[in-house]
Amino acid sequence: MSEHTETIVFGMGCFWGAEKRMAAIDGVLDVESGYANGDASDTSYREVLALEKQIQNGAVAARNHAEVVKVTFDRQKVELATILAAFWENHDPTQADGQGNDIGSNYRSAIYYTRPEQAQLAAQTRDIYQTALTRAGFGQIVTEIEVLKNYVRAEDYHQDYLVKNPDGYCGLGGTGVKYGMAGEGGHQPLEPANLNAERQLVVFEAEACPYCEKFKADIIDHWQADVPVARSLSPNPPVGWTLEKTLFATPTIVLFENGREVARYTGYNGEARKFWQWLGFQLLTPEQRRIAFEQGTEIPGSGSHLDEKRPGTYVDPVSGAPLFRSDAKFDSDTGWPSFFNPVEGALELREDLSHGMRRVEVISKSSGIHLGHVFDDGPPPTGKRYCINGNVLKFVPDEERN
Repeated sequence: MSEHTETIVFGMGCFWGAEKRMAAIDGVLDVESGYANGDASDTSYREVLALEKQIQNGAVAARNHAEVVKVTFDRQKVELATILAAFWENHDPTQADGQGNDIGSNYRSAIYYTRPEQAQLAAQTRDIYQTALTRAGFGQIVTEIEVLKNYVRAEDYHQDYLVKNPDGYCGLGGTGVKYGMAGEGGHQPLEPANLNAERQLVVFEAEACPYCEKFKADIIDHWQADVPVARSLSPNPPVGWTLEKTLFATPTIVLFENGREVARYTGYNGEARKFWQWLGFQLLTPEQRRIAFEQGTEIPGSGSHLDEKRPGTYVDPVSGAPLFRSDAKFDSDTGWPSFFNPVEGALELREDLSHGMRRVEVISKSSGIHLGHVFDDGPPPTGKRYCINGNVLKFVPDEERN
């Protein structure tokens, strides 16, 4: 496991077929068969089947485990929305307590999440797929969405069952209805004449989407970044432009360059810094990313803005938020741009014990990128020296801001 991996658990009927289907997704690192969300803290395949027989006969009122697969994936290689789309398409979520001929509560359709944001995206993709199912004549989705509890790994012979038994049983079958938002809503796509053909962000939204409204309030209403942003209620790209794949949820923020999608960020749950860091990876150079996201330091005297004397504002290169005014800059003779006072509320300070030293790290409050460190050897009136890497600053002269 690493900072880029996470897990989510699915019930799709017999776990043999579910394991094979989910393992086929690019970016999925591991799929494990197991049992989850029953009353028992431990169980076996035989015990699950025996308890289900008692439940069906009305002998007990216990909650049985579901046969599930635990999916571990790399967020840098595959979005959770893509995995959820595969979940919806690869079984029938409208069939209660069973899949095909596999009948019983142990074969129920389920999403057991390990992070709160997974629950939000699961519910949103469910609603999107329900629209497609209703149009195709299917009934209501009965998939339960709950936090994961009492997970038990299945016996070894269940793991990779269809790999070891290529002709083995697989009762998994979907509805034949494809997941996607294309054609929804009746809204017209954006016209490229109103956009920046070279580089443009488009936020694909939906009506009555609380996540879209939160993204607007948290991010768009305060937009100061260089890359222009536009909002669209159409699930289709601007006229003549191309998306790499269909939209899986809203909001989806897509970065277009020369009319083609180059990156996307799916869903929003209020973690603004995660969005800004995603955007930073798209906009910054490798050297800037090394400083911003790996707490790197430029070689003294090699960075930007050392000799900048014009009046203006130094801003975050990702979010565009003001960080320092030029009248707070001074020559510290250190080889890095130095300031004795930041813009109010622009920075976050954090203790840094790396490299055997005790320092105070300076972070941009808006985007979360690393800027440098602050020391107590600056000039009056603050006595502070904010020692900042010039390569993660953008200077905006006053004449341009006016």
